[in-house]
Amino acid sequence: MHHENREKLLAPGQVADLLGVTTHTLAVWRCTQRYNLPYIKCGRLVRYRPSDVEAFLESRCVTVPPDAIDGSRAGAP
Repeated sequence: MHHENREKLLAPGQVADLLGVTTHTLAVWRCTQRYNLPYIKCGRLVRYRPSDVEAFLESRCVTVPPDAIDGSRAGAP
């Protein structure tokens, strides 16, 4: 692997800030495998690839149907 192709790895605190969760929450997600957020483990250190974090965010993206945007709901009084 070439050095110029490597991403700078993110620490759990950095990822927690990006996601708006705590580092404890990330630890729970890793332990329980609640979400598919890949991580790298080297000894006791945990690191995340920025591209994996971005892919995780994209996978969690929810789009709102156009009819929900105008405020009308079918069957609403």
